[in-house]
Amino acid sequence: MSTVSTGTKCPMIVVAGNSHTELANSIAKRLGTRLGDASVYHKTNRETTVEIKESVRGKDVYIIQTGTKDVNNDIMELLILAYACKTSSARNIIGVIPYLPYSKQSKMRKRGSIVCKLLATMLGRSGLTHIITMDLHQKEIQAFFDVPVDNLRASPFLVDYVKEFIPDYRNAVIVARNPNSVKRASSYAERLRLSIAVIHGEEKIEELGCDGRNSPPPLPEDEQLPRNHEFGIETLPTILAKEKPPLNVVGDVGGRIAIIVDDMIDDVLLFVKTAEALKERGAYKVYVMATHGLLSSDAPRLIEDSCIDEVVVTNTVPHEAQKMQCHKIKTVDVSVMLVEAIRRIHHRESMSYLFRNIGVDD
Repeated sequence: MSTVSTGTKCPMIVVAGNSHTELANSIAKRLGTRLGDASVYHKTNRETTVEIKESVRGKDVYIIQTGTKDVNNDIMELLILAYACKTSSARNIIGVIPYLPYSKQSKMRKRGSIVCKLLATMLGRSGLTHIITMDLHQKEIQAFFDVPVDNLRASPFLVDYVKEFIPDYRNAVIVARNPNSVKRASSYAERLRLSIAVIHGEEKIEELGCDGRNSPPPLPEDEQLPRNHEFGIETLPTILAKEKPPLNVVGDVGGRIAIIVDDMIDDVLLFVKTAEALKERGAYKVYVMATHGLLSSDAPRLIEDSCIDEVVVTNTVPHEAQKMQCHKIKTVDVSVMLVEAIRRIHHRESMSYLFRNIGVDD
């Protein structure tokens, strides 16, 4: 491992797992150092093994690891790296996790669990003392952690991309893919001085009766309690099942460029359907912009065959293989933001500079 000469007494060491070596090398290069001498590999029985080949005693260790399609291996590599540094007496262990895995599972669904909370607990117990991430799926996820979390934003990079690479962007409209994304779309629209449109009725709405929290389930007839007012059964209001509304575009997109904004692109089928609806309403170009480009399964083929003109994502998640299959995918480099966050944390400087003109709705 190499160290960075800084004004602090404690040297910095940067190590990385196998999830995104290209981003890790870019960060190390911008910091003026090289990646530390740590070996992370899998044995023949699929167990993850970590070997840190230089001393980390009393040093600040920055572990660069993001979530990919091989998500469970990514998590285990991060946990074992952090624990190895902890047991080797590192002073601080900072996890640089551009895309936090399992962030979509941050709410209770049916009889499942809040997996993101479990992951947050595991990361804290493994030895991490600070976490740097980017565009959490839900801002409330920060409260799952018992260690400080800096949730950086990629929106300034995406806004700059719109201004620089989308011709006639003044004739564009920012589109929220569903009503829950209106605040994010409004934040983009206000900085670009554009109007917004909202897609309504696109996704299936979960029926209230399917939620496990509405238990107990019905009992067999021979075990049912007497239906009388003493038990309060007949006083409950009747809950009608929700019906999926038809797909509708709220706002004027005719003769304009439609820019759909979201925090991640994974299953692109819904984005394709949204793009088709926008084209039917008169939009002559459709762009999709998001921070995390997971692009799972056959997403590149679907994008290539769709009416979407361009998909713009950042390099928080590796997607070089997907770009080879689809020429419509473009990448925005956000490594400079992660580097500046690392530098400021290491020098004990304020992080507020990285959140200038950034709202909680981004």
